[in-house]
Amino acid sequence: MAEETPDESTTAAKPQTESEKKSQKKDSWPSVILSTCLNLIIAIAVVALVQAFFVKVYQVPSGSMETTLNVGDRIVVNRLAYNGAEPPRGDVVVFKADSAWEEEIPDTNQSVLETIAKGFGDLTGIGPSNEKFLVKRVIAQGGDTVECCTAEGALKVNGEDVNEPYIFEDIPFTSGSLDCSSQNKSYRCFGPITVPEGEVLVMGDHRSASSDSVINCRYADVEQGDQSCARFVKKENVIGRVFFKLWPITDWRGF
Repeated sequence: MAEETPDESTTAAKPQTESEKKSQKKDSWPSVILSTCLNLIIAIAVVALVQAFFVKVYQVPSGSMETTLNVGDRIVVNRLAYNGAEPPRGDVVVFKADSAWEEEIPDTNQSVLETIAKGFGDLTGIGPSNEKFLVKRVIAQGGDTVECCTAEGALKVNGEDVNEPYIFEDIPFTSGSLDCSSQNKSYRCFGPITVPEGEVLVMGDHRSASSDSVINCRYADVEQGDQSCARFVKKENVIGRVFFKLWPITDWRGF
């Protein structure tokens, strides 16, 4: 006896009508939008976490580090470089500008878009923010004694001359006529100053245009040995070490 086969007309899938296709498309849009928003939120959260704890991009705010770093350069900062330790001499660092340094932050008029962007940066750690920071080079650590100058005009740390090939447009100094013992004392001269433990002394590479740790110690009426003129950076205020210049792309380089 021949087997009965199901009627093909009852087993074949019915073609979707136009109304069913449209209904499926409508139903898929909310899920696409929800998925896109979820992925965007996750991406923002990941970037925010990376910038909060590992590395962050900053924009150089002033010309005190020229020509190593110029105004507007984007730099990448390693937040884990020191883990609470004092930065070593020679490192270029970003640090929080506390009350002793706030006056050095350039005043800028913000547009509405800049205000919104900085508000977003404050919340997420992405892009520009209202965080007050400065960029300088570490010259001395806690316990070090710093002074200027030698007969040739060089900086001294713990009695040893410091080689500073990165300096741009140093303060005028001429041995014998404009130095630390001449009647007209060179503005380059200061110290000696001993750095307190747990703090660092910082200066800018554009020495003649840098408002740094010893800016107020260079005046003629400051008595030798008076350390009240100096301002230092607490190690807990050091955000991290500058290890790469990201922008402009024509000057990509590491530090």
